[in-house]
Amino acid sequence: MGDGDRRLGRRALLIGGAAAAVGTAALAREELSHLWWRLPGVERPRVAGAVDFKGARWVAASPGNYRRADRPDDYAVDRVVIHVTQGGYASAVKVFQQAGYGAAAHYIVRGDGRITQLIRELDVAFHAGNRSYNERSVGIEHVGFVDDASSFTDAMYASSARLTARICARYGMKPDREHVIGHVEVPGTDHTDPGPHWDWDRYMKLVREAGAQAGRARG
Repeated sequence: MGDGDRRLGRRALLIGGAAAAVGTAALAREELSHLWWRLPGVERPRVAGAVDFKGARWVAASPGNYRRADRPDDYAVDRVVIHVTQGGYASAVKVFQQAGYGAAAHYIVRGDGRITQLIRELDVAFHAGNRSYNERSVGIEHVGFVDDASSFTDAMYASSARLTARICARYGMKPDREHVIGHVEVPGTDHTDPGPHWDWDRYMKLVREAGAQAGRARG
């Protein structure tokens, strides 16, 4: 799932002499616009173990599998990408905690509906296999296999739908298939998840219902 995304160190270097060396002033300006938050006193406070979705369990991914950012101020978020782990929960967490793996998602949803957050939504997770989509999206892994329909339980659908509804509301996304996509739909990817057994009609109905219910509760 790695996307060849440059790490912050590489991005910072581009701001200096490297940018001038390749003659790309526009690139330097773009890099600066995405790094302003790194100035002293600008970066948002980071609280150890804090989660973006109430009830999620925090298990930190390796810093080598994501890039620190300040979304949506530096990168607008307009997609949720649905993944399937192709393995168990423990193995997914293990690889996302390996510095050299080069990939991780923001969340993992288990068959019992439990949600684990590994990367803050502020940050750019390397999950989509496409740098631009990484910068603009939140990635959600679902424990199971694309060729095993039994992986996708009622509890998983319901819990994931609540999570996706909350993400859509947070960033002003419409809860539709333009903004909630499968990994297979990311340009340039060679992945097939979530696969033919993922019930998109059911899932999106649950997302819309969860969003409406949350809206009524806030009202």
